[in-house]
Amino acid sequence: MIVFVLFFLALGLVVGSFLNVCIYRLPLGQSVAWPGSRCTSCGRTLSWYENVPVLSWTLLRGRCRTCHASISWMYPVVELVTGLLYAGLFLVYGLTPLLAVRLLFASALVVLFAIDAIHQILPNVITLPGIVLGFLASFVVEPGWTNSLIGLLVGGVFPFLVAEGYFRIRGREGMGMGDFKMLAMVGAVLGFPLVWITIILSCLLGIVIGGGALLVSRRGLGTRIPFGTFIAVAALVCVCWQEPAVRIYEQAVQGYLRWAGLA
Repeated sequence: MIVFVLFFLALGLVVGSFLNVCIYRLPLGQSVAWPGSRCTSCGRTLSWYENVPVLSWTLLRGRCRTCHASISWMYPVVELVTGLLYAGLFLVYGLTPLLAVRLLFASALVVLFAIDAIHQILPNVITLPGIVLGFLASFVVEPGWTNSLIGLLVGGVFPFLVAEGYFRIRGREGMGMGDFKMLAMVGAVLGFPLVWITIILSCLLGIVIGGGALLVSRRGLGTRIPFGTFIAVAALVCVCWQEPAVRIYEQAVQGYLRWAGLA
């Protein structure tokens, strides 16, 4: 078991290094395949030993070996988070076909989280293929194509209707199209009720963390926050703790029905 955990940890670290490339290049419209990794300041192509996940950044003390420009701390953090996610998801799902789908999904969420946090955009090149691949995968693994389709519609259509109503009432945008596409991707991959749990949890995170940040920074409540970051965190919670999340949700629904006298 420990050998497999270490293997997926190492695999995640390596994948995380590639995800850093995606995070940097996708918003710029650059290829993630070519050219090879290079310093973003002086443009020098990096040697293999400068690309060792986490270790290289640590040994170089977060600076380019040539121009000594600062290298963002985001790089080792993304690599470490991805490594831990890969190891954790292996422990949850084991060596199953579903694990492969969950690893790919988690990788997409990491990229979307970082890009939305930095640029406040959610690239179609990730969300749209994610919707299609998530639905196609549901013919082979959980949640099944019917549940996937329901999740896709709940994730994409329901928030859109709420946002449209908000726009018509308040006269300003509450959510962007990227958020709808990302939630549709979550729904296609996780199905229902996990997509609904993701929506609820992401809204709570947005209110507590996003709202708190706006109050601390004294910005107006109309300030746009990167809601995709909260969707990513909520979806990862559902992926890593799927059964407890569903159990808590079902207990909450049953408790509400009893309180309302409907059960």
